[in-house]
Amino acid sequence: MEQIKKRKPLTKRRIATLVNKALKDNFKAIPAKGYKYLKDLDIGSLFETSTGTRGVLIESEINAHVVITDVPNISKEDKNYYLGKHIISSYTEVKEVVN
Repeated sequence: MEQIKKRKPLTKRRIATLVNKALKDNFKAIPAKGYKYLKDLDIGSLFETSTGTRGVLIESEINAHVVITDVPNISKEDKNYYLGKHIISSYTEVKEVVN
């Protein structure tokens, strides 16, 4: 029979070392192919999320102020909640809608 090697348990020190190695090169997230972050759009740009939600970008700083104009697949009772002005992450992945 083949012997199974036992792994050493992860200690707090080993975890900290692994995290430091992973973050050493300044981790940078990039949006999926064909998408942009809300923070990269111009003010007044139309956008659409992967779920089909459409809106207009009003302001973008740490968070993005948007006006949601269309939300598909939502019941009539819930649409009033989703439509209108909202604050969402400026790192939300969206597709820019070109007129």
